[in-house]
Amino acid sequence: MSFGLSRGRTLDTSGFGFDVSDLKPSEDESFDPRSMFTSPDRPFELEVGSGKGTFLVQQASLQPARNFLGIEWSGEFFRYAADRARRHGLDGVRLLRADASEFLRFSCAANVAEVIHLYFTDPWPKKKHHKRRFIQDATMRSMHRVLRPGGLVHLVTDHDELWEWYQNHAARHTDLYDRTTFSPPDSAGDGEVVGTNFERKYQREGRPFHAMTLRRLDAVEDSDAS
Repeated sequence: MSFGLSRGRTLDTSGFGFDVSDLKPSEDESFDPRSMFTSPDRPFELEVGSGKGTFLVQQASLQPARNFLGIEWSGEFFRYAADRARRHGLDGVRLLRADASEFLRFSCAANVAEVIHLYFTDPWPKKKHHKRRFIQDATMRSMHRVLRPGGLVHLVTDHDELWEWYQNHAARHTDLYDRTTFSPPDSAGDGEVVGTNFERKYQREGRPFHAMTLRRLDAVEDSDAS
């Protein structure tokens, strides 16, 4: 489908952008996001909060043998990223408009993702808004369920208090993950951590960056109890 923006650009998401309401046939069935791709057997990675799709476009161009799904709630960013993937001819990229925490917890099939990427997600700095942060105890369990054995979660932020939040949640869930060294993805340029638009903006402002990688452990039962 096509969308006209106020700036006069027409965005075409056909074949690359999907709404979560169109995917799940019933509340009793989970959805395997790998089925969105023409080559569903490729290794599958997922980005939470894909924004305008900079990381997806860069990484998928460098790793054409993998599939990447970006989940984005903002309709405008979702459409822009899906159109961007289409214009670049990236058959290994799809965009999903959804609440990522809801999708992972209630809709996504288990044991599907090799990697989950969380780069510069909204820090929701006010205490009363902390419940809106993506990383919560429930989503730590959801990501563990969605990851394949040995799968990775990459987290990067420029926000000191959110970084403390990440560290506290990682420490609380050592039964689910072990913490390992973060390695920049192929999309990162010289001196970059990931290479997103946010990072390049914040780098010019002189902000420090924090990064960690969590590896899924397999010694616990896969569950998503609240």
